[in-house]
Amino acid sequence: MAEFTSETVTRTIRRWVVPAADPWGAAAAEIGKAWAAAELAYREHHGIPKEQPLHDDALRFHVRDEEIVISFETEAPQ
Repeated sequence: MAEFTSETVTRTIRRWVVPAADPWGAAAAEIGKAWAAAELAYREHHGIPKEQPLHDDALRFHVRDEEIVISFETEAPQ
């Protein structure tokens, strides 16, 4: 008889989207604001103090046609 378990997981993706339309692209100040907001949300979610550095892959940056997206994902059992 086979023995196994099953689980259902809910994945949450948090995104900060910065417009980057041609010909000028994204403003550095807006990237900085979105980055800071994403980092704060990541720290709060994981309980990481401000003085502790984040892992290099904590946040992801994705370039789309007319925007830059900063994101992180979390998973939780349902």
